Amino acid sequence: MATEITMPQLGESVTEGTISKWLVKPGDKVNKYDPIAEVMTDKVNAEVPSSFTGVIKELVADEDETIAVGNVICTIEVEGAAPAAEEKVNKVEENSSVAPEATKDSDQSQKKRYSPAVLRLAQENDIDLEQVSGSGKGGRITRKDILAVIESADIPQAKSETPSAQEVEAKVEPTSAPKPAKETAPIDIPVAAGDIEIPVSGVRKAIAANMVRSKHEAPHAWTMVEVDVTNLVNFRNSVKKDFKQKEGFNITFLPFFIKAVVESLKEFPQLNSMWAGDKIIQKKDINISIAVATDDALFVPVIKHADEKNIKGIAREVNELAEKVRTGKLSGADMQGGTFTVNNTGSFGSVLSTPIINYPQAAILSVESIVKRPVVMENDMIAVRSMVNLCLSLDHRVLDGLVCGRFLARVKEKLEKMGKETTSIY
Repeated sequence: MATEITMPQLGESVTEGTISKWLVKPGDKVNKYDPIAEVMTDKVNAEVPSSFTGVIKELVADEDETIAVGNVICTIEVEGAAPAAEEKVNKVEENSSVAPEATKDSDQSQKKRYSPAVLRLAQENDIDLEQVSGSGKGGRITRKDILAVIESADIPQAKSETPSAQEVEAKVEPTSAPKPAKETAPIDIPVAAGDIEIPVSGVRKAIAANMVRSKHEAPHAWTMVEVDVTNLVNFRNSVKKDFKQKEGFNITFLPFFIKAVVESLKEFPQLNSMWAGDKIIQKKDINISIAVATDDALFVPVIKHADEKNIKGIAREVNELAEKVRTGKLSGADMQGGTFTVNNTGSFGSVLSTPIINYPQAAILSVESIVKRPVVMENDMIAVRSMVNLCLSLDHRVLDGLVCGRFLARVKEKLEKMGKETTSIY
């Protein structure tokens, strides 16, 4: 008896995923937790494990097809399923007075829920979706159904009563990016001799979609402070060698900045919030998202309950999450639950940036490069100090300049007080 495997939710607020690659084919035997597909969302690329031990029966979704969370992606014949159950099902089907086709057609609840891939193919081939029969669950029209119509050359043309373009768009399932950005025609840019055309990867498309959504929905505002971290730099430099020998990994400046941020978030919990349409959700847990870049993608793993960890604990998690990104072992769970993002743009030598908010969070802080500069001190003397800029982007629906200014001032105060006499790593 075939059992359905559905698209899992691979991240907070994720509503769909795209099958980038199947790792199995019909007839393959898999064990429970074996990876069966690579799935791409706007937040993470991950492998989907099998929920059962058994034999793959059918791949319902095609590669590059976008499937809503909870919808079927494949079926599997579960090992050890009771034969009696199958016989009972067969007997019911034999004795049923309803014809199989009638049973199939009775549920049309998903008939008018079109995936972006289906809508695109229908528009490109001038197919009236109202006249296409769906083979998916609930009468859902799949990509296979559209391809079958195209191959048959019997393409149903739109009737006069066909819904308007606006009505069709209203039936399209919500996606992670605003529709205008996703359906915009390619820009006709002249390609000269020597130019290189680089196809946009699935990961890059997902990043682009999430960034567009953030800028489209959240009214961004920006503010910055500069911080004198001379004492912190001297302290970290004095302990980094012993720390590496004792703990087995390097201690960077980022854990110190994260520690100052989480302590300040306790005092200004408004920044640990999310916009939810008709309300603002102020999160109890402080989970810090950190941006980790690879050559072709950007991942945002999460340090859970960061306010409960000391600097060493934060440093260990930063190191472990970065290693997972580099080795391709980052899971969907590692990306979920973030409430505030700290972005270490200083690692690339940046001294000023305006980061895009990690939607649906309310704010993101960029820690820029620490540079030595001549600074006028309180006694009007000029001294060379280690200075860093902290750049904060905020969702102006949730936050105002007053609370953000006070938050940044508190982070600045905490960082400037860090040093050998005042700061404990353990």
